[in-house]
Amino acid sequence: MLTHERELVATGYATIAGIDEAGRGPLAGPVVAAAVILPLSRPIAGVRDSKTVPPRERERLHYEIIGRALAVGVGVVGVGEIERMNIFRATMKAMEQAVRCLSIQPDALLIDAIALRDVLLPQRAVIRGDSSSYLIAAASIVAKVTRDRFFADYEVRYPGYEFARHKGYGTPTHLDRLTALGPCPIHRRTFRGVRREAAPDGD
Repeated sequence: MLTHERELVATGYATIAGIDEAGRGPLAGPVVAAAVILPLSRPIAGVRDSKTVPPRERERLHYEIIGRALAVGVGVVGVGEIERMNIFRATMKAMEQAVRCLSIQPDALLIDAIALRDVLLPQRAVIRGDSSSYLIAAASIVAKVTRDRFFADYEVRYPGYEFARHKGYGTPTHLDRLTALGPCPIHRRTFRGVRREAAPDGD
């Protein structure tokens, strides 16, 4: 998973940040992005696409990534901004925030599938980058764990939706709870699944 990183190093880039997001598809909650700069000489075993990593292992890897990273930045864009600007632009904003929050200025960026037009750094958008780039995969783990932790709080603040279980994704359990209770303040009301399930006649 170091092919992209090695290609950038071979062209003269010494400090590379991987960037990924969590939360583009769910019906509730923020979109969270992470930017991670890690030493490439000793990769952390087990780092891969966060969607393929069991929760307990994700937590362990998150702890190790944070401990060994040269810099980590996180960006969070909430539901209000998602509704105003659409999820794609909100994702870009979260990624840009994450880059700005890095304590070390990277020379180049590896990004999962998106090019950041407002970031004036060399960058490579990698399709399915979280499964082919070590640094993007590390960022995907940080973003996923960070976002999941919000839902432990939402579980308490908005009881009945079982947010700790589904993390805002459109699972049958979530859709059932949404139909029964209606949307709460963290639901993305412009998303079709929320509009449909919240409608009195189910339309």
